[in-house]
Amino acid sequence: MFSTVISYLVSFFEYGVFFYCMFVLSSYVIISLLSTREVLKYTKRKSILEHDSLISSPYQPSISIIAPAYNESVTIVDNIRSLLSIHYSALQIIIVNDGSKDETLKMAIDNYDLYLTDEVYPTTIKAKPIRGVYRSRKKAFTKLIVVDKENGGKADAINVGTNVCTTEYFACIDVDCILDQDAFLRLVEPILKGGKKKIGAVGGIVWLTNDADIKSGKVIKIRAPKSYIARIQVVEYFRAFLLGRPAWASQNALLLISGAFGIFDRETVLAVGGYNHATVGEDMELVMRMHKYYRENNIDYEIAYIPDPLCWTEAPSDYEVLGKQRNRWTRGTIECLKFHKDMFMNPTYGVLGYVSYPYWLIAEWLAPFIEAGGLLFFIIIAVLGFANWPFFFALLLLVYTFSTCISIYAILIQEVTFAKYESVSDLLKLVKTALLEPINYHPKTVMWSIKGNYDHFTGNNKGWGEMTRKGFKTES
Repeated sequence: MFSTVISYLVSFFEYGVFFYCMFVLSSYVIISLLSTREVLKYTKRKSILEHDSLISSPYQPSISIIAPAYNESVTIVDNIRSLLSIHYSALQIIIVNDGSKDETLKMAIDNYDLYLTDEVYPTTIKAKPIRGVYRSRKKAFTKLIVVDKENGGKADAINVGTNVCTTEYFACIDVDCILDQDAFLRLVEPILKGGKKKIGAVGGIVWLTNDADIKSGKVIKIRAPKSYIARIQVVEYFRAFLLGRPAWASQNALLLISGAFGIFDRETVLAVGGYNHATVGEDMELVMRMHKYYRENNIDYEIAYIPDPLCWTEAPSDYEVLGKQRNRWTRGTIECLKFHKDMFMNPTYGVLGYVSYPYWLIAEWLAPFIEAGGLLFFIIIAVLGFANWPFFFALLLLVYTFSTCISIYAILIQEVTFAKYESVSDLLKLVKTALLEPINYHPKTVMWSIKGNYDHFTGNNKGWGEMTRKGFKTES
């Protein structure tokens, strides 16, 4: 009797794992192919865009850059310099010092000759009090506003910036990021060609700068990071930004605009109440709320994406910091899916309800439990002597081969479209990293995700998780 029950469980396990793997692998293939088509279409379109006509276009929407800063004294001066160098006429730069405990504010004041103004702004979106608004005495920095406020977290800082800005769109970026000088000229393309359609938000590719050369706030040369941890994240970012988001955006089903870089329609953000303080996944939650607002009000809209490396940031360089980041991402995903569970299989939301939400639920939230649970169950049946070893090794080989092929394909797409790495040795390092990732890194991501679930359901669900920056490698 016992052996019969175990036999049934083993069969159920084998079929279950097999069909789950087929679902995930086939999803990756479809998403990758769709993304490849969109990336190639964009690169062809980009090659014929007139740069000068974009700069001089009278239809450029006005944009405010809102950059929350918390304990960013190491990079704040270079980051502001980078923002000031951006080629875009209708631009305002708002740095929101979110109650930093270090010398972030002092560094900004000293290096950009700032003075305290008596300016007062409306609190359309409720947020923590502003302690002071600073402007520069130098004419070269007239676009710059520095807002000092009580600490309230990233969402609160962006809400303060949204209250302060008066432009049509605002760009939400992390202050530790560096933007390409033409970033906004590229990013507003969907808005310029959108016609009567409301363009609610536009995202772009975020690239990693670990061990890159930076000069005067501009990325001069990038290379494969020396740190294995940073190289793994480069490959992860390739997969996400080149083989993931373009596909979802093509179906107007993108649920996430990266917190590191994206622009949002200010009118819509005010209408939906700004960023949500109740989640650490504020970027994803806002986009989901905007989707719902547009669809429930029958507004013709698009959440767009530009597959172009427009934003550069520093990746965590040790496992402790990286683990905190991934823990936070997991908690944010759980919160967003719970907040908007009414989207699931709801015809009101079309492809969002039938495809995007279920995919995030199964392939993002539940995947770590399925993987860990499957491994644990296999260990148990192996100990009991019921393991199907040929099936196990065949499935293991399939998953390993597929995952490494997807990663190498993402590296290839990067090289075909943008060719940011000048050295063949850099590309070989990335390929080697892709081959090792499933063995010595992926298990850690599963562990971090499960820990994120544990923290969420036990109430340890607050805060960004402080990131210690090493700073960019700069040249004067």
